[in-house]
Amino acid sequence: MRPPTYHGAIGVTTTSPMVQEEPNAQTRQGAQDVANLGPLPGSLPSKPPKSVHPHPDDDNDHHRENERTSPPRKRPRTQAIPRAAPPPPTPSTQPPQMSPSISTNDRVPAPAQPSARFHIQPVNQFRGASASIKRPQEVVHFSYDDHHQYKEDESGINYYCPPQLGADLKEGYNTFRHYEDETDPHLDSLLRAVMSKEKQTGKKEQADFVTWRGMMTKIMTAPFDMFAEFSMFVTLRDGTIYIEEDFPARAAQRAQEATRPRPKWQDPNMPDHKMMTYWGYKFETLSLLSTPPPDTPKETIEARPRAPVSNYAQHCSIVRTGFGPHTLLLGGEVDGLSAPKPSSPTEPIPWIELKTAESLPPNPSNRDILKFERKLLKFWAQSFLLGVPKIIIGWRSKLGILTGVQELETNKIPGMVRRGTQCWDGNTCINFAAAFLGWLRSVVTEQGKVYRLKLEKKAGIVEVGEVRDASGGIVSKEFEEWRTELEQRHGDAKEEE
Repeated sequence: MRPPTYHGAIGVTTTSPMVQEEPNAQTRQGAQDVANLGPLPGSLPSKPPKSVHPHPDDDNDHHRENERTSPPRKRPRTQAIPRAAPPPPTPSTQPPQMSPSISTNDRVPAPAQPSARFHIQPVNQFRGASASIKRPQEVVHFSYDDHHQYKEDESGINYYCPPQLGADLKEGYNTFRHYEDETDPHLDSLLRAVMSKEKQTGKKEQADFVTWRGMMTKIMTAPFDMFAEFSMFVTLRDGTIYIEEDFPARAAQRAQEATRPRPKWQDPNMPDHKMMTYWGYKFETLSLLSTPPPDTPKETIEARPRAPVSNYAQHCSIVRTGFGPHTLLLGGEVDGLSAPKPSSPTEPIPWIELKTAESLPPNPSNRDILKFERKLLKFWAQSFLLGVPKIIIGWRSKLGILTGVQELETNKIPGMVRRGTQCWDGNTCINFAAAFLGWLRSVVTEQGKVYRLKLEKKAGIVEVGEVRDASGGIVSKEFEEWRTELEQRHGDAKEEE
């Protein structure tokens, strides 16, 4: 029997034979509604969605599969509890202090004493036609080598070649080379690449916001993820707001997850969280080549199932984009290319994003579709922000066997969800991001001070407060010195004129 794929998608799908469980007959009707979808619009929908909040096991942060299982609910919640509209956020003119005097290189989370709040709920306040957006265009790029050392080149670029189906995603787990930052990386690599570009052109890469793609993904998807939580640090330098992850909080969370025991209700024979995270990296190894497929020997292509798995080497793209009146420089890792990179900098780059998901049953229930379309929210947002036009999903069994591959066009995903469960809406995400960025600019107004941007799980309110006597670290000293030098050059040039 051939396992099915997501019926709302457009693309070629291949599968390998698998034995599937028979579906519950009473759940077939809801799935049939999705299967009978007609042509999908290429633009984002304007129809407001039903308020469906994602389940915590749908988290897929930093483009890796991060699935957790939970006891089945009798029925998924499909509508949010009505809430009264909160008053509009108003930033305080006297922000209270949030923590003792510390350096940003050694920050620890402090009790929240917000100076301003931004209400996410009700999400209907952000519905309607989307704010104007600017297509992401690459400004500069860089790579990390096999030792995760910064390189100003394209050595980290990979090329997509369809994987062999039936591969075991568990294979190679014991020899996996897993890189995780042990010290706070701040925005150093991103700013280093921008600085290199400015030295070449002699022009400043001006933007209202500079951050990693992962930070904007968390912000953009917050309206439809009631389990979302994040902590970030923010600072203002020369008219630009820089946003970075709260590294100490993230490190503490990782340590807690590493020591968390397996839930008693979870089958001990099922893969754990670490193994399921590895499956995403393994799928990349099965699907990518370091050279274009036509230039790669057949033996190399066929040997990918036995190739070592590592996430040390990466390639990162830094793009300029915009939400409404706000311009952004975003940096993020890209998985590979589906075709050669165009020579013209104005042409779209055929990047691809690789994801894994559990195979849908032969006759998927409404809940099966709902769970997958919730995951599509972050799939879409991550690719949308960097201008990645195609997402390739590796369908897998519960035990990690690759059963199929499916391609989704990024710009069509919101329409698919609108015609499916309506559990999120692309226009609303864009409008929320534009409104939030405008509000943040009105709050972060004091040059050089560091603020904490925080969203608690299920809170529905983003809070911002000042970190007292922080000494910086978000913007590297090297980058600040370069910007000072660049301003002096421009000043000298004007005097000569």
